[in-house]
Amino acid sequence: MLTEPYTQQQKLWPTEGQHILAQYDKEAIVVYQAYKPSIGLFAAKHQYFGGDFSYSRMSWIKTSFLWMMYRSGWGTKPNQEITLAISLKRSFFDCLLEQAVVSSFALSSYSTHADWELAIAESDVRLQWDPDHSPTGRKLTRKAIQLGLRGDTLKDFGQRAILSVEDISTFVKEQRKFVQGNFENLRTPSERIYIPVSKCV
Repeated sequence: MLTEPYTQQQKLWPTEGQHILAQYDKEAIVVYQAYKPSIGLFAAKHQYFGGDFSYSRMSWIKTSFLWMMYRSGWGTKPNQEITLAISLKRSFFDCLLEQAVVSSFALSSYSTHADWELAIAESDVRLQWDPDHSPTGRKLTRKAIQLGLRGDTLKDFGQRAILSVEDISTFVKEQRKFVQGNFENLRTPSERIYIPVSKCV
């Protein structure tokens, strides 16, 4: 996982609008999740999701590190102590975006509420735009993406699409002490605006 000073990255990021901020290269994109130790440590050790992980419920992935830190309280909330940086195949992630149905009818492109409800019921991928957050948890105007996965798509994510799983809990703990003040010592994963390029086949 590549990191940079937060204050430098902040100058490059848009302040409003809907954006996928992510760390990526030609082959992979990094998404974040936080779990209790029995799930997170299993995934980091075995490089796939198993053990106590449930494939019968929806699981959410996030590309914004700081959104994940807001959600997990920088790894301090119960059952979110282990932060994982998961490298996924870009082709898989781009396919998720194509399959995703937005979680709000008002934000969707469907002409009727019934059509949207049918799409929600049939799709394994839910897309949600939420306010991104500063290191202290302050809500921002910029929106960050999260994707909810279930069914066969969740199985593909947990068992076949992963390139690597890294436990970054120690990094999170080290950086947590820098979230107050002017952030001059805070480092966060390198993230830039992500543009999907692959098509589902």
